[in-house]
Amino acid sequence: MKRSHESFQSHTVSPDDMEMDFENNITTPEYVPEDAEVENPLRPRTLREYIGQEKAKENLSIFIEAAKIRRESLDHVLLYGPPGLGKTTLAAIIANEMGVNIRITSGPAIEKPGDLAALLTNLNPGDVLFIDEIHRLSRSVEEILYPAMEDFAIDIITGKGQMAASYHLPLPRFTLIGATTRAGQLSAPLRDRFGVILRLEMYTPEELARIVTRSAGILELEIDPDAALEVASRSRGTPRIANRLLKRVRDFALVMNDGRVSLEVAQIALERQEIDELGLDKTDRRLLKTMIDFYNGGPVGLETIAAAVGEEAVTIEDVYEPYLMQIGFLARTPRGRCVTPAGYLHLGLKPPRAAHVPEQQTLY
Repeated sequence: MKRSHESFQSHTVSPDDMEMDFENNITTPEYVPEDAEVENPLRPRTLREYIGQEKAKENLSIFIEAAKIRRESLDHVLLYGPPGLGKTTLAAIIANEMGVNIRITSGPAIEKPGDLAALLTNLNPGDVLFIDEIHRLSRSVEEILYPAMEDFAIDIITGKGQMAASYHLPLPRFTLIGATTRAGQLSAPLRDRFGVILRLEMYTPEELARIVTRSAGILELEIDPDAALEVASRSRGTPRIANRLLKRVRDFALVMNDGRVSLEVAQIALERQEIDELGLDKTDRRLLKTMIDFYNGGPVGLETIAAAVGEEAVTIEDVYEPYLMQIGFLARTPRGRCVTPAGYLHLGLKPPRAAHVPEQQTLY
């Protein structure tokens, strides 16, 4: 009998996310608690509703159907890619399609082997255990996972010295779904135990426009097609940002246009929030302009940039830098970071003649 999967509103936010100052930055792809209000009602529940990631969806639908025909649990799944692309959503969809429950946690939340053992022993046959940021599991916890994934059993040692005793606990067959933004930091023994490995790609503006239109329908918001595309084109290829921007645009539409989102209203709303046509916000532009004004466009070291703009180095490296590199505005060299000629032109500045930048892979 099909069991409805548990609500996944209890998304665990990692401590590192909480340390970053995202108060005024709505273009960060990381999950923040404020997303719960708008994100949960908008999450698709089936593969048919899930927009984008066509290759991953096609393969996943085959794996799910085959597992259901064999009446087995789905093989363990690893989802990796930049934040905000729908890894948590896809995990919940897998559980829903398989007709099982889902338990959600994160790597930093599992501090001791006993925490993981408690989660595993409370699973029912076929259930899904989703671990976000799985690369941040401690080594002692990770070693408990190895036999659990392969043999569906764990060995627990209680007591010390002569009073120590070992217990072999069989587990129901379950599906572990791991999500990570840093697949390279995953240990090889853990990575090799996943039978299905899927990479989620950045979205095109057209795909994001479909997501924005769908979300507007759920929010009972009237939006013009060109307005949906405008929001999508400024969303940095990320559905989470698109939904977040749609919420802000909805506020402007309610006050300025009786709740209807037209192209003009969308443009005014996004410009008021200082988000330009490529999705760069005030901090992105300040970072580029600081490098140009103070360091002649680079090369300049990460710590120097962080001190100059007043941000943590890890925030620049994980939040701002990846997108600027993807659209070809920033380059990493052995000597440091450099602003590319495209970055100069976007800011309305003339690039220096000597500027030479290696080819960058653009986002779309």
